[in-house]
Amino acid sequence: MVKQINEVMPHIAFGGDYNPEQWNEQVWIEDAKLMQEAGVNLVSVAIFSWSVLELEEGKFDFNWLDKVLDILHSHGIGVALATATASPPAWLSKRYPEVLAVKENGVPYQVGSRQHYSPNSKRYRYAVKQLVKEMASRYQDHPALKMWHINNEYGCHLAECYSSESLEAFREWLKQRYATVDNLNDKWGGTNFWSQRYNDWDEIQFPANLPTFYNPSQKLDYKRFMNNSIFELYKIEKEILREVTPDVPVFTNFMYEFKPLNYFEWAKDMDLVTWDSYPDPREDKPFRHAMHHDLMRSLKNGQPFYLMEQVTSHVNWRDINLTKKPGEMRLWSYSTVARGGDGVMYFQWRQGRAGAEKFHGAMVPHSSNTNNRTYQEVKQLGNELKQLDGVVGSSSKAKVAIVFDWENWWAVELEGKPHNKLSYLDQVYKYYQVFYEKNIAVDFVEPTGDLSNYQLVVAPMLYMIKNGQEKYLEDFAKQGGTLVVSFFSGISDEQDHIHLGGYPAPLRSLLGLTVEEFAPMADEEKNTIVANGEKYQVDTWADIIKLEGAKAIATYKENWYENSPAVTIHRYGKGSTIYIGTNPSNDYLDQLFNGILQQVEIESPLKAPKNVEIVERIKEDKTYVFILNHNNDPVIIDLKEGITYQDCLNNRQMTEQITVKNTDVAILAYEN
Repeated sequence: MVKQINEVMPHIAFGGDYNPEQWNEQVWIEDAKLMQEAGVNLVSVAIFSWSVLELEEGKFDFNWLDKVLDILHSHGIGVALATATASPPAWLSKRYPEVLAVKENGVPYQVGSRQHYSPNSKRYRYAVKQLVKEMASRYQDHPALKMWHINNEYGCHLAECYSSESLEAFREWLKQRYATVDNLNDKWGGTNFWSQRYNDWDEIQFPANLPTFYNPSQKLDYKRFMNNSIFELYKIEKEILREVTPDVPVFTNFMYEFKPLNYFEWAKDMDLVTWDSYPDPREDKPFRHAMHHDLMRSLKNGQPFYLMEQVTSHVNWRDINLTKKPGEMRLWSYSTVARGGDGVMYFQWRQGRAGAEKFHGAMVPHSSNTNNRTYQEVKQLGNELKQLDGVVGSSSKAKVAIVFDWENWWAVELEGKPHNKLSYLDQVYKYYQVFYEKNIAVDFVEPTGDLSNYQLVVAPMLYMIKNGQEKYLEDFAKQGGTLVVSFFSGISDEQDHIHLGGYPAPLRSLLGLTVEEFAPMADEEKNTIVANGEKYQVDTWADIIKLEGAKAIATYKENWYENSPAVTIHRYGKGSTIYIGTNPSNDYLDQLFNGILQQVEIESPLKAPKNVEIVERIKEDKTYVFILNHNNDPVIIDLKEGITYQDCLNNRQMTEQITVKNTDVAILAYEN
């Protein structure tokens, strides 16, 4: 039986990627001492170590890794041991060139960077199995081993492969999915369009190198196939590790804004969700970082996650790599904990001397100067987190959910749409930001997720609704929930075939309307809607709506469709549905959701000025309130009357008010 994460790590995990193979043994000992000083209790080791673990085929050298793990354990530091499969060694590609992935143009990738393998290469899979078996059997009883870190950032640089083995695997995947070519022709719909009909499996090629538009059903299936191929790699390693170390948790690290992999699907096979976050300081939009924390927490129904990578100061891979300002790293790290993070980790521990990432920030800089600002902030945070053991395992209690679907993301952004600049993620951000700025807790759910615990559900641009998925939304509204749906929703099925019967066919009765036409807007085109006598700007899109029981609560003021409905409300069962048939300004959404939230009686834990996060994590007997001030000036927050709060970082009791300095955090606890 696999151990629960909070059994393995009863404290908030703090540390980072550690690359000892880049240093000598003297540095290893110095590192372990510095880690102790900084409050580090967990490091990921051996992520890119394949070439120094298996020097030649079948010739393994674990002596150096034995020493590293022994040193770390003797200093009280646990290890998330990586399986080292993220970057195959040069000897493997030289001896077996078929392991190399192939570009869309048919040219193989080469050795000299990382992640150059084809996920469908049989030889790569065989080599992975041999390495993982060796590592699992050698370290299964090592006391430093806390969890297994499988591969690294799957699909990060290479999420598509066009090799001959991948084509063979694609055809086999299609056989398993459709059984017969006739069925495939039917499901791909457009095979009678442009004479694309197939007679045999070996006629099917990749949706690549085509003179014009590809078949969207084929492209969508190719994306599913590649997600599945890469997922199989993870499961191959997990199966070996589970057999040898059945009680040790396993994970692989997800990424920020990563489209190619269906993380809801992947998370079901992970003991712990972990992810890597590198928001650009130039954006200065903490809500984007916060949204992905909430998404990661939601992947396993609220189970706490680990932030496996972030940077202390600056990355190395943008055009201009801005440095985080003093206090910013600490503040953003506490936002991680506030939103469900039971682990705060970094890439990397010690700044590299050589290689492509030598200018990437780290917990210990090139100078090794422990008086360095970055190390001092790391040390402060690591030792503060020791005071927050009670937070570990606590959860969020959101009453608002946003529907999020990776396959919908793929489908809505395929070419050939009425508006080919639509961004699914931007629409999700737009609605999430409303709740973030009001400090309303949000979960994310799949279209088939359990909605019974929520009072308000928002489905931004749910273009793809698979057959039967609408029932989940209908049941939610019937039982008294409030559902908000945005434009270009309910248009296609899982094959990207149009739902016939009038847009949005599966949602017509639920929303009480039909969309007779789409009216996309040019880049600079604007319109105005009128709601309650107030005017608001809209852009991008206008639905031409015919009411079928719904009531218009906002109408267009301009263009040939002036006075027609733009936003509607409809009673459905015990609840109601709201449809937003355009892309409105933030101020319209702000006033709309003010009214909705007041009606369903959802409010922030505490009132706060702009750019202050208020987030709660709850255990059975205690509530933790995180107050994060992203402003450049102090703020004063009024506390709830009649409650005595414990200041977790300063060991004092608080009532009535608290002052939080600029770029700072307060963590308060009270008995439930």
